[in-house]
Parts: sequence; C-alpha cells; structure tokens
Amino acid sequence: MPMWPLAVYFLAIVVIVSVMLGLSYVLGERKPGREQSEPYESGMATTGPGRVRLTARFYLIAMFFVIFDLEVVFLIAWAVSARELGWLGYIEIVIFSSVLLAALIYLLRVGALDWAPNTMRRRREVEKDSR
Repeated sequence: MPMWPLAVYFLAIVVIVSVMLGLSYVLGERKPGREQSEPYESGMATTGPGRVRLTARFYLIAMFFVIFDLEVVFLIAWAVSARELGWLGYIEIVIFSSVLLAALIYLLRVGALDWAPNTMRRRREVEKDSR
C-alpha cells in the first residue's frame, strides 16, 4: 500500500494551517483597548464573576444525562435497522432496555437523581408525621 498520498495530505494540511495562521498574524489588528480586554458573550456585557461554583451533584446529573442520551442513540440505530435484525435483534434490544431500566431504577432508589436530597427527606418526614 503506497504511503505517499498520506504524506502529501499531511503536508497539504501543514501548509494550509501555516498559511492561515501566518496571514492572520500579519493582517490582524493589534490595538488593545478597554473594550477588547472586557469579556463579552452572546451580545451582552457580563455581570458577576465568570466562574460559578457548582456542586458535584450537578456534574453527576450531567453524566447521567450524557450516558442515557448515548443510549438513546443506540435505540434509534436499532429502530432504523429493526427489520433487518429480526427477532434476535429484538431480544437483544429488550435485554439492553431492561439493563437501562434497572440502572435508572437503581439511581432513583439511591437518590442519585435528587437535586436536593435534604429537602426531599424533610418532605417525606413531614408526610409521615401528618399521617
């Protein structure tokens, strides 16, 4: 298998990137001013600090979202090719969905998806006391 096309491709990328960076350095303006040193995002001037401290629970919820979102991609891929996969594919997706459901039930039971577990516990205690 000849390697010269890969070398030419790599060389072309290096040349294009170098030319783009060089041109932007040569043609770009360098007038540092007050406006350029202030942060600016989405057409609005910032208010408050740029760094917000978030709890570990926020990141945990975000990870669960990404994981279950990725599982939906697998389900959509299965749905697209369901007829070609036949009954074996159906059995596999049922097992896959069962594992996902078991994981979700486990997360709910251990309280991993509660945003404010202390508030929920207090609410449950109040409900028990009122009975």
